[in-house]
Amino acid sequence: MLSLDKVRDLTATGELDTVVVAIPDLYGRLVGKHFTARYFVESAHAETHGCDYLLAADIEMEPVPGYDVASWEQGYGDFVMQPDLPTLRSLPWLPGTALVLADALDHHHQPLAHSPRAILQGQVERLAALGFEARMASELEFYLFTDSYREAHAKGFHGLQVDGSYIEDYHVLASTRHEPVVRAMRQGLEGAGIPVENTKGEWGPGQLELNVTYTDPVTMADRHVILKNAVKEIVGHHGQAVTFMAKWRDDLAGSSCHVHCSLVDPEGHPVFLEAGAPHGLSPTARHFLAGQLTHAAATTFFLAPFVNSYKRFVSGTFAPTTVGWSPDNRTAGFRLCGEGTAATRFECRIGGADLNPYLAFAGLLAAGIAGIEAGLELPEAHTGDAYLDDALPLLPANLREASQALDGSAMLRSALGDEVVDHYVHMAWWEQAQHDRRVTDLDLHRGFEQA
Repeated sequence: MLSLDKVRDLTATGELDTVVVAIPDLYGRLVGKHFTARYFVESAHAETHGCDYLLAADIEMEPVPGYDVASWEQGYGDFVMQPDLPTLRSLPWLPGTALVLADALDHHHQPLAHSPRAILQGQVERLAALGFEARMASELEFYLFTDSYREAHAKGFHGLQVDGSYIEDYHVLASTRHEPVVRAMRQGLEGAGIPVENTKGEWGPGQLELNVTYTDPVTMADRHVILKNAVKEIVGHHGQAVTFMAKWRDDLAGSSCHVHCSLVDPEGHPVFLEAGAPHGLSPTARHFLAGQLTHAAATTFFLAPFVNSYKRFVSGTFAPTTVGWSPDNRTAGFRLCGEGTAATRFECRIGGADLNPYLAFAGLLAAGIAGIEAGLELPEAHTGDAYLDDALPLLPANLREASQALDGSAMLRSALGDEVVDHYVHMAWWEQAQHDRRVTDLDLHRGFEQA
């Protein structure tokens, strides 16, 4: 990590010439500006500006009509991007370059309510008012290809070659073959102040998982978005590509983002463990998980934000289809890990690798807080194959169902505000509408002659 004084020193010696100032957008992507290091230390370290459409555009960066916060009628003005200087870090894979994340503020320097980072910060503050702090970690899966991004574009994303030929889940020989690029990921991220625990092969050929150290929610979300951007940049330098799509091919495993979460008191002591209690869970832990189960449908959009996301929810693929919890059971939507130890935590298995971590973490925390505040009772743990349990509620089957659950959630409207919920419901509806009006390859294959 870098201090502003260190950036000044490195700039003066010529070791640093570029500083990227970026905010996470609605999709968790980094958007911002590349500054000369000289100008950053002179001026831009205090603030810069960006067009307000950056938080009202779709995945293709097209301005989306219908948002209250930004529109052609309002002229698509600016908002303030204020660098959060403790996030300053060097980027070893980009020579002479540093990065700092920024908060999106209005012209009175108040946080924009619909900014993903502000949404998560708000839930962290609500949790603190109850006397708790969260610890979270996200496990990101992705596919690695031998094709470069340019080659993938030229092929229309068809006929791509994954960098593997068989299932390589925990398979050391298979994953070692990726080491020239994956080692660069680990080393680059460590050099950028992101503590990597490990990488491993995953269930699909050429599929990998990258895990970083458990920490507070905002820091973890910051690490997540930087990590994802870094992986894409690093593989690009190696002439390869990755995808974080939840389901890039229907006959291969989807890519998940499992989210681990626990609570501690202000002194950092775990509060989920209670010796002698069922499953070793304290009342706080039981209420917290009960809230996440109760509000799972409402928070699913924040864990699965695209039409494609729901194609990952297939029985027998380690992706959940139901809302239930179970100790150390990977068929359940929520898995109890570290049972009976200080490491007791809940793993939400609903999210795909395409999620925005700020929104996903905020939704899970809001649901957990609701459980604590209402004293919700935790149902009995599921045993056996959760895919086959008809008594368990089903997850939303598609984006349309998830957006309706989000829209109708009194809990999220209270926790996040109507303005925020309406903003993301509109985002979901726009995404659905873009797919509804497109003719797909499947339409042509099934109907060109036969219809």
